[in-house]
Amino acid sequence: MSSRYAFTKSLKEVRFLFCQTSEQSAAVRSFLTRAYPTMKKNNPQIPILIREGAGTTPKVYARYEFGNEKAQSLEGLTDKQVEETVTGLVKNATT
Repeated sequence: MSSRYAFTKSLKEVRFLFCQTSEQSAAVRSFLTRAYPTMKKNNPQIPILIREGAGTTPKVYARYEFGNEKAQSLEGLTDKQVEETVTGLVKNATT
């Protein structure tokens, strides 16, 4: 799992937005509870921001060099699908 969360060098920030109570954000909450410590341990220099807001649709944003940013909806995904989506964003810098 540790190599899965070795972020690309061009990644500058990862931001998670989700609702702290809704069922549509349950997989994101589960994923972050499980994976956040490993992600932070392997990438201490990269900000991993967690933003909770009532009624917020779950999304993840990845910001790369030169202000390039990608957003991916996490709505309706399982914990495993959230992991695959996040892994794709943090390892792939093409925009």
